[in-house]
Amino acid sequence: MDPFNADAFVRILALVGGIIVVAALLSGLVDRTGLPQVLVFLGLGAVLGPSGLALLDVGLDSGPLRVVATLSLALVLFSDAITIDLVELRRNGLVALLVVGPGTILTAALIGLAGWGLLGLAPAAAAILGAALASTDPVLLKSVLRARDLPNVARQALRIESGVNDAVLLPIVLVGMAFLSQSAGASHDWARFAIDLLVLGPASGVAVGVVSVATLDLIRRRIGVTRDYESLYAIGTALAAYAAAEALHGSGFLAAFAAGATIAALDVELCDCFIEYGQTTAEMALLFTFVLLGGSLIWSGIGLLNGPIVLFAVAAVLLRPLVYLVSLAPVRLEPKARIAIAWFGPRGLSSLLLVLLPVFGGIPGTDYLFALCSVVVLLSLVVHGGTPVVMASVIRSRERARGESAVAATPGAAPAPIALAALPGGPESLDTPEAEGSTSDGVIVENPDRISIAELRGLWEHGSPVTILDVRTERSYNREPLQAAGSVRLQPDHVVERARELDLPRDSWIVAYCT
Repeated sequence: MDPFNADAFVRILALVGGIIVVAALLSGLVDRTGLPQVLVFLGLGAVLGPSGLALLDVGLDSGPLRVVATLSLALVLFSDAITIDLVELRRNGLVALLVVGPGTILTAALIGLAGWGLLGLAPAAAAILGAALASTDPVLLKSVLRARDLPNVARQALRIESGVNDAVLLPIVLVGMAFLSQSAGASHDWARFAIDLLVLGPASGVAVGVVSVATLDLIRRRIGVTRDYESLYAIGTALAAYAAAEALHGSGFLAAFAAGATIAALDVELCDCFIEYGQTTAEMALLFTFVLLGGSLIWSGIGLLNGPIVLFAVAAVLLRPLVYLVSLAPVRLEPKARIAIAWFGPRGLSSLLLVLLPVFGGIPGTDYLFALCSVVVLLSLVVHGGTPVVMASVIRSRERARGESAVAATPGAAPAPIALAALPGGPESLDTPEAEGSTSDGVIVENPDRISIAELRGLWEHGSPVTILDVRTERSYNREPLQAAGSVRLQPDHVVERARELDLPRDSWIVAYCT
């Protein structure tokens, strides 16, 4: 790397570092409003880009963009696979099959046909664009999946779809790239390509996943591994799988997905650890890429807007709901769940990363595909990104109305403080007394943030009111649905709001446990 490029890369890192700090500070506000966090990164990228402060200008041929985008896609595929809950997948097998099979593939096919018919794209180019725009973005879906009034079956279906559909769509993109390369005059060995795509890539990922799990299990038993470093170990496994497949001329991206799926099947503890900590690292890589693209690249399609492109963009957003409503017809679902599954198909960074593959491959004309994809992503950010904001507003209005009704029913009543604790190994408490220790009926709890089994038994023996909460993650709960006797199931997202909904007693100790 020459000195100019090195300086530019350092400048980009400094800018993005500052942006991540600002976005982190705004995360609480973003979470309360339901606004997708990617909009913050995208907006800051635009401010720093050529049309703003001119501090950030990244082209499609940028080395840093290629490195970051490649890393992001590998981590997206790996984290998609490692978060697959096999118990949940079997429980919702038919819905999963319909959304990942006919839902995803028919959506990609119809968007491709729209690109071919409306924009005159070559069939292979249209197939690439259709596959990229059929991908749902896991980062944008986070705010949707956290919505409390989202039906559980819809939440499970969307989670499964976002975790699996990229692995279905990636081969379409790779095959389309091969056809475009051949049409551009490059020779192509289709037998070798099939082996690389279907055998070497997945096999490399499975091999690396098996070796990683076996090695970690051995070191766990002999020496021990801290939980935080297991997350880093998972990320290292993803990168090792990608590198191993690329060294064998296979698809590193398919290898990353295969490695994640192997770990999900063999090592549940590592999966939970990765979800808690390592997935945040993967998300930061995605948002890092969004900053680079937000400087100028993602806006490149706006200058190309005309009637056919606008019509294509609208069709790309609206075709999915129609396809999914038809695809889900064989399943009996309540209308609210069916509409939610069909509507929430946000296009975001995963679509851009897929369409960037032929651009990085140097295939002529594919920068136009990136511009078209950017137009649809921007439209989806507005349409799908705005939906959770409206949902959150409606929920807050309902809660406010319920709260006012409750106050009116009991004039002068003031909520009492909730004393909370967590069992060893459990999550942080919702709220805790300020004192170092707390006393109840003669029983001293040394640390209200973390209560011992002996202290809990002491509270019971002295007749102190105690409520036990099961706050295990959905994956852990699905694996072992047995609960502590008398406990209340409470999912660990938006804990305070859910505790209020359950009307937990305010004059008792609330003890949360997980595994």
